[in-house]
Amino acid sequence: MTGQKFTLEVNPTIPPTLKRLAELAINLRFSWHRPTRKLFETLDERLWAAVGGNPRLFLRCIDQSALDGAATSEAFLDEYHRVLRGFDSYLREPRAVSTTESLESGDLVAYFCAEYGFHESFPNYSGGLGILAGDHCKTASDMGLAFVAVGLLYRQGYFTQTLDVDGNQVPQYRALSSLDLPVERAVAPDGKPVQIIVRLGSRDVRAQLWRAIAGRVTVVLLDTNLPENAEADRAITHQLYGGDREVRIQQEMILGIGGVRALRALGLSPTVWHMNEGHAAFLGIELMCELVERGVRFEAARAAVAAACVFTTHTPVAAGHDVFSPELMLRHFGDYAKRLGLDANTFLGLGRNGANAEFNMTFLALGMSRHQNGVSRIHGRVSSEICAPAWPEIEAEDNPIGYVTNGVHVPTFLFQRWKDEFDSRFGEDWRRRLSEQGYWDKLYALPDQQFWEVKQGIKASMLRLVRTRLKQGCQRNNISDAHFHRLARWIDPENPDVLTIGFARRFATYKRATLLFRDPAWLASIVADAGRPVAFVFAGKAHPADEPGRQMIHEVNVMSQRPEFLGRVTFIEDYDMGLARSLVAGVDVWLNNPVYPLEASGTSGMKAGINGTMNLSVLDGWWAEGFDGQNGWAIPSSSADGSRRDDEDARSLYEILQDEVVPMYYERDAAGLPRRWIGRAKRSMATLLPTFNTRRMVGNYVSGLYRPAAAHGRRLAVAGYEGATTLALWRERTVAAWPGVAMSLASERPERVDFGDRVRMQVAINLNGLEPQDVRVELLLTRELPDGPFERTPLTSFGETAPGSAVRAGREAAIELFEPTGARTADGAHLFAIECTPPWCGRLAAEVRAVPFHQLLSHPYELGLMRWL
Repeated sequence: MTGQKFTLEVNPTIPPTLKRLAELAINLRFSWHRPTRKLFETLDERLWAAVGGNPRLFLRCIDQSALDGAATSEAFLDEYHRVLRGFDSYLREPRAVSTTESLESGDLVAYFCAEYGFHESFPNYSGGLGILAGDHCKTASDMGLAFVAVGLLYRQGYFTQTLDVDGNQVPQYRALSSLDLPVERAVAPDGKPVQIIVRLGSRDVRAQLWRAIAGRVTVVLLDTNLPENAEADRAITHQLYGGDREVRIQQEMILGIGGVRALRALGLSPTVWHMNEGHAAFLGIELMCELVERGVRFEAARAAVAAACVFTTHTPVAAGHDVFSPELMLRHFGDYAKRLGLDANTFLGLGRNGANAEFNMTFLALGMSRHQNGVSRIHGRVSSEICAPAWPEIEAEDNPIGYVTNGVHVPTFLFQRWKDEFDSRFGEDWRRRLSEQGYWDKLYALPDQQFWEVKQGIKASMLRLVRTRLKQGCQRNNISDAHFHRLARWIDPENPDVLTIGFARRFATYKRATLLFRDPAWLASIVADAGRPVAFVFAGKAHPADEPGRQMIHEVNVMSQRPEFLGRVTFIEDYDMGLARSLVAGVDVWLNNPVYPLEASGTSGMKAGINGTMNLSVLDGWWAEGFDGQNGWAIPSSSADGSRRDDEDARSLYEILQDEVVPMYYERDAAGLPRRWIGRAKRSMATLLPTFNTRRMVGNYVSGLYRPAAAHGRRLAVAGYEGATTLALWRERTVAAWPGVAMSLASERPERVDFGDRVRMQVAINLNGLEPQDVRVELLLTRELPDGPFERTPLTSFGETAPGSAVRAGREAAIELFEPTGARTADGAHLFAIECTPPWCGRLAAEVRAVPFHQLLSHPYELGLMRWL
């Protein structure tokens, strides 16, 4: 018989000479600064690996003798002080000066997101959205932007994944201790923890505030796990994307409404509010409540709030947008509707797409913002079509939704071997010249032998990790060593010269993880050549509630056990940022075959490309902009539907593998080098690294979205929101009058002119009580030319065209403006005239249209109203 067991933790004492190790451990800069991680690893390599590279947990577990020894080690102290000098220098770097890629003095961007992925040791993310948010914060820090991020702190994070012996996903949630995470409680000057209260229906819920520091950026995280809350309310922030619709709406209220209150409690006054996905859109309701309670009319408050808000959508299908029933909304938001002075139907109308529709968070975000974007050129187009009902009379290609193509944080995802190689050959200057296209032509001069040695060394490192993960899963499921050796036959770090293709991402049906197995016999013929072996490595999670996604994981594992694929197809458990960094850099080819056009962006392929891993992908998302014909391979997407589409796309995939990828990899010269393969891999790095990085991306956000939003917000806020009041009154009057606005031709239509001649036209518009200055009348000229040769497209739609120019359906267009003549027709219609010189020869499509106009609008088509001739 034994006594009751209890837990006793014994913490080491950090010697005074090393006291700033704790400071290095809690600043997330360690996640993209290898020398900081190496400093901890030097103290105890085995422990560092055991704690998953978590520096806070590491410092709680390390032996006292290791710290004491380091405190007297001259070599360690030298490195410690070198890292600290770099850390202090980074924190002291001046804020960005006023350029198009910096903010105006006094501006502050507040960035809201439901998840953040900084490092695998901080599991506050599920996938690409969170990792992109983490990259955005890291880059804002690198650029010295005035930037604060807001999210939730999930006490169980996202699930960890194991596979059972039959290849089924088994999700497991584990409680996380704040002592193990890079967070600290936010405290007031009196030392008390800072808390805020959010009204959820008929009750108040408290949330405590935590601070995570990512370099020079603060990330404010809210957590409802407080003893003052009811048990159900304490669980609101337990799991990322967990629970039912009730939990989801409560999480999003804590994020949006609570996030605004958190920033106020910390004394921060952002001038730009960025909603990264619709989860955070409730922030707009709280901001409007603030203004209404200060005496601003509701419509003026809505105009003022929207002017300063940015909304980024990442969802390529309408079904992916969060929606809540009217009953659920009213049960939670009754008090907020009263604060705004709105009845139930008017309040629900803030997020409805139609009179009786459910409350849609995307449409709320669209109404609460005047600056909106998708995350690639194709996704911008798809989003403009999905969201077209928000601007009912505007064609989708003309509505305000633009795009900024995503990028990746190079210091995080460029493998260390490449960084060392660049330092050796280019000096540290390359870090400051990431976005200079011509600079990276230097890669072509890198000797092929050296390039291949670096790439193969990274690959061997990846294979060791994959083999270790595979072994752990086999041991847990009591799989014999003999069978493990069969499974790992082609995963050999001592012999990395096997073509290895990676597929790792969230398992959602549109990503088609099982497309590779559409024709097993054909695939078997590709991989079975003993002289040219091919290995596929899969990884990824499906949401526990996504049964089709879970079934795809099962199907991949079942296929991997078939004799013809045993050891040639491998699934690795628990895909996280650590495994991702290794896979994207280590495999030879990165496979991506989503259903077109459902890939919003797809940043994993960027991470692969900058590491010399070549993409083999459907031309969707970012790859439609990144592929130049020679820096990877493109899978043409079939125009068919359903099963036939999958058959045709699979055939294209097999043909590219069989005819191009496999032969090129195994084509060797006398020195044993795949020269053509190396040349294409160099091109992948040289073309993708300077364009698909977050330095360029965040710069696009600053110049195209943040600076305009800040300026627009200031214009409407001056003199007690006089501008917002003026705009709101004009809007009400214009919307009421617009159904009676009509336009007719008042002159002959020009049909043919010589180049350089002027086109003259007049139109008559019945303004139904509006004034001529209330409308903008446009002549839209579009070139009617056949599709031309392949051209690289810009990576953002903001600022891509000169004033008076446009792009419609990929064709050049020009907009010329009519002017009021001051004359009126016999029936009282106002005359507008134009004289202009068409900018091109050839056949032009000419259209005349009129839209409401006010100088305080952020976009000429903001009201969604238009009349065509």
